[in-house]
Amino acid sequence: MKAASPAMQDYFRNVQEKVDKAYDQATKARLRMLDPENHVDIILAKNMAERVEGLVREVSPNLAGSGMVEQIYEYEKQYNMLDWRVAFKIAEDVAKQKFCKFNTEEEAMEAGIRVGFAYLTLGIVSAPLEGFTFLKIKQRQDGKKYLSLWYSGPVRGAGGTAAATSVVLGDYIRQCMGYDTYDPTEEEISRYVREIQDYHERVTNLQYFPSEDELRFMAKHLPVEINGEPTEIFQVSNHKDLPRVETRYIRGGLCLVIAEGLCQKAPKLWLRLNKWGKDFGLGHWGFMQEFLDLQKAVKARKTKETTKERKITPNYVYIQDLVAGRPVLTYPMRAGGFRLRYGRSRISGFSSASIHPATMHLLNKYIATGTQLKLERPGKATALTPNDAIEGPIVKLIDGSVVRVDTETDAKRCAEFVKEILFLGDILSSYGDFSENGHVLVPAGYNEDIFSAEMEAKLIEKFGAEWKDKLPMGAGPTEAADKNKIENAKGITVPAETIISIVDNPHTTKIDASQSISLSKTFGMPLHPYYTYHWGILSKQELIEFAGWLQQMKVVEENGGLAKIVLPLEDAKKHAETIGLPCVVASKELVILDRDNGLAVMHTLGIENSNDARMALLKIKEMPSDNVLAIINALSKMEIKDKSGTFIGARMGRPEKAKMRRLSNSPHALFPIGDEGGRLRSVQSALESGKVTADFPSYQCPKCGTDSIFAVCIKCRGPTEKVGFCKICGKIPGTFCPRHGEIPGFMHRSIAIKEYFDAELENIGMKTFPDLIKGVRGTSNRNHVSEHLAKGIFRAKYDLYVNKDGTVRYDMTELPLTHFKPKEIGISLGKLKQLGYDKDIHGNKIKDENQIIELKPQDIILPASLGGTDESADDILFRTSKFIDDLLLNFYKMEPFYDFKSKDHLIGELVIGLAPHISAGMIGRIIGFSETQACFAHPYWHAALRRDCDGDECCVMLLMDGLLNFSRQFLPDKRGSRTMDSPLVLTSQLVPAEVDDMVQGLDIAWKYPLELFEAAMNYKPTWEVKVEQVKKRLNTEAQYENFGFTHDVSSINIGIKCSAYKTLPSMEEKLKGQMDIAEKIRAVDQSDVARLVIEKHFLRDTKGNLRKFSQQEFRCVKCNKKFRRPPLAGKCTACGGKLLFTIAEGSVLKYLEPSISLANKYGVPSYLKQTLELTKRRIEGVFGKVENAGSERATRANEVIEHAAGL
Repeated sequence: MKAASPAMQDYFRNVQEKVDKAYDQATKARLRMLDPENHVDIILAKNMAERVEGLVREVSPNLAGSGMVEQIYEYEKQYNMLDWRVAFKIAEDVAKQKFCKFNTEEEAMEAGIRVGFAYLTLGIVSAPLEGFTFLKIKQRQDGKKYLSLWYSGPVRGAGGTAAATSVVLGDYIRQCMGYDTYDPTEEEISRYVREIQDYHERVTNLQYFPSEDELRFMAKHLPVEINGEPTEIFQVSNHKDLPRVETRYIRGGLCLVIAEGLCQKAPKLWLRLNKWGKDFGLGHWGFMQEFLDLQKAVKARKTKETTKERKITPNYVYIQDLVAGRPVLTYPMRAGGFRLRYGRSRISGFSSASIHPATMHLLNKYIATGTQLKLERPGKATALTPNDAIEGPIVKLIDGSVVRVDTETDAKRCAEFVKEILFLGDILSSYGDFSENGHVLVPAGYNEDIFSAEMEAKLIEKFGAEWKDKLPMGAGPTEAADKNKIENAKGITVPAETIISIVDNPHTTKIDASQSISLSKTFGMPLHPYYTYHWGILSKQELIEFAGWLQQMKVVEENGGLAKIVLPLEDAKKHAETIGLPCVVASKELVILDRDNGLAVMHTLGIENSNDARMALLKIKEMPSDNVLAIINALSKMEIKDKSGTFIGARMGRPEKAKMRRLSNSPHALFPIGDEGGRLRSVQSALESGKVTADFPSYQCPKCGTDSIFAVCIKCRGPTEKVGFCKICGKIPGTFCPRHGEIPGFMHRSIAIKEYFDAELENIGMKTFPDLIKGVRGTSNRNHVSEHLAKGIFRAKYDLYVNKDGTVRYDMTELPLTHFKPKEIGISLGKLKQLGYDKDIHGNKIKDENQIIELKPQDIILPASLGGTDESADDILFRTSKFIDDLLLNFYKMEPFYDFKSKDHLIGELVIGLAPHISAGMIGRIIGFSETQACFAHPYWHAALRRDCDGDECCVMLLMDGLLNFSRQFLPDKRGSRTMDSPLVLTSQLVPAEVDDMVQGLDIAWKYPLELFEAAMNYKPTWEVKVEQVKKRLNTEAQYENFGFTHDVSSINIGIKCSAYKTLPSMEEKLKGQMDIAEKIRAVDQSDVARLVIEKHFLRDTKGNLRKFSQQEFRCVKCNKKFRRPPLAGKCTACGGKLLFTIAEGSVLKYLEPSISLANKYGVPSYLKQTLELTKRRIEGVFGKVENAGSERATRANEVIEHAAGL
């Protein structure tokens, strides 16, 4: 039993009981012989060892039940869970055939490597099955034998570390089995170098591109050969025909393993091997130390350090591959961009960051909850969530006023009047994200969190460490604080409750400028961040101009105190905009500062009237320093901190996603319709034809002799027997011919579709059927197994679409959530208690829908957004439940399983969660629905899918849908599709130590210490600051519960729910919005954005489409048949239908005019303008000058086809 509290064990027990109940029901249904298998095809695994066995049995079925799982447990006791040595030892046992026998030693070693690789990847991803292709024994130059490891593209899913470790694993097996090391020739080493360089330059950018020196060194020292299948259409540019290299084409798997595996992850690899490598006979991997020295030397040559301090420089990588229509929000480290703020809300962390919902509104609604941002730091990307506890944007209105937008309501009210966004506001990034990305801490702008930590330090200094009674972390605002100590102290004018609230609730406690100044004078505190401005952005000359402008101020008093400051509207007002100083422009000639901002500015510069302003100006001019912040602090009687800190560059990545998955052409069933189904692949079209011609399996009923394509006779409903097709002998019972060996169990033939369709309708008792039922052109699985038409009929009835494996899936962007409010997710308090939730984070009983409650690890919140363009998850899953019940009742002749009356009944039901590249599903329990378009789940649950929340997506399917309808026999028979993105194994119990280890860096503190902010000011590494993280709680009861967060959010449903990018119909409108945002944000260079859009997107597409236009095929509009050249008849030779271009003229021309317009409007470089002009001339050379792009273009298309047919 995993370490968990009694309440958490009850939770897991309840989930397991529901899983077992579903398996029992599905098993009974499967025994009806109506599916490809008579058993549930998803293997249930309770832990990682069982997942490993369940995954590897796909290629080595004899390992199932062999005792391997029990041996893994023993090795985990010896070495600890997830230790690489467990993988090595179990791989050795399999290779030495201790659990079962294999046909050859080569097969045994290959199975051993797969098992070890599966353990290294937690038994989740498909890389051990399809990324590691096979093992080959080859001959050295001296005649001895060595091992060659073959990889392919899906190895990417394993990650660099696991891919690299699989090579060491292969070498360990080599040594255990007595084979010699690989002896590469100079030519083979050069081939490795050239091939990886070609892959990076001609195929796709590698995450890490090693230098030639690194590649040569690594290739020279490899003890096993890294090989692979050709994955690209390109041949290597040199070293093509080598005796021991099987192909001249680029091998993608090889390139990934060496570059992103061995080279990129060398430090991590050597860290482990250096500890125990010699004990396992891997001392020869000591060359990794030499490699690391070489790597450091190479990097040192590339990076010339000008200072000994660990500073950062602008990083432009995220902006290089800009896409048209997706706006740039901030240039790298540009003032006015997103200001870094450290913290984790209950819906951020684990690579997800937060911005203020007001910012979302002011960015033309392009950025919504779940929208991906490509980031400058700390990681490459993030999926955004809203947070209204952080600082919002500062804008300049059309009338010139500078306004701080503190709430979402303010943003909605002023959005149409915004002329320029001066500051985008904060971006909340967690300590854990810096820690897991290996990024040094960088300075945060002075904010309420730092002020609160400093305030607490001052109180401890003044009143002692016990200035207030200590309550448990997360227990909320303390009621037991010793107010008397504060109230009785001399000189403190700010109420004790306010001071305590600043410490306990810094994000909701508001103080005015007078109180802030009083605290500064009394405690020696810096000025409160709300009244601190971005002084550091100004140059000294600009500060002089600003101070000169203040000499003209008129102080208006009221009730004996300052009421406002009035200044003339002059050019120097632009400096107020630069520092983010709120002010109002009146009558187009006056600038007014309100009381609080007026007081803050005056005390910051040490002035009380215009005479003081003149003195301040003289002092500024006399000071030798050019550091504006130092000058300000010399003038002020209070400490003024740096408000700006670090600005982080960002651009929009993928929009958020929440939609039902559809295959190409949106089929309802995996039933082949052939060409008879027409363009829509519809069953109705095939019924009109009377037959369907495709690849079908063959069965024969022993009772009535009827031929069938299913395991059940369509006439007598009795079981049928499999029949094979021998090309010489004809039909043979089974799939083995005594004379000619194994034979296929399918044949290309025609069937009477109406006979099958009518039999299905009669069987399910349906007299009327949907108007459109769509199948597939042909099945792509190995044995051409198809679904029963009844399943397609029911899916069409409920407007559902099938996936490649027979299930109905719903795809969503992944977002983290550790705590929720019942009101946010639409769950009643009664239902919440039924699901095991009885207390909030303070330990109080749940009585109110606004109480904050900690999420259980396998509970998820699905999207029910009303603002999206696609159907929400509650609609799809509710209809799926109806589909499942109809299947059970009418097809399987059993009792319904769900019997839901409303969508609310989905709450508490189980789903299977799955992500791309993995082959193991995770059970999730629905506890509610949000108004967003994302899947909110515990970081553990996302990590169980080998995903973080940087814009990744996952899918869910109802548990019974997966158990009833999933079949491995439906999966396409091609590399990457046989196992990837398929629930071959299902994990019912989440164990934190067995999920992706990135989640171990999740910080779970209720408050960040002052030391963190101080370390950040000095660019210290994360490990020099102690913040509680998940890794410290593993294998204890606390690993599941009592997590903290530093910033609350009023609701997970605030902000924009659906990005405008998804609702705008045309690229022209998206581009217009992109450029409008570029013009609006001060931190963006609009001219450079235009250049990037043209250079990186429009020009590439235009040139590519122009080239493809001349190489295109022609397609029949009726039957969809394609021709490389048009037939002489000028029409389809199959059906006589009209021929169309497969690449339209419009695809070549569509970006030309927008590119030219952008270039002219935004003044891009002359070279780019000339390139556009040359491209335009090339296009006109093909199509001529066309004024009317409508009817003339269509007419000319027909003329071209007719002309081509006559050639």
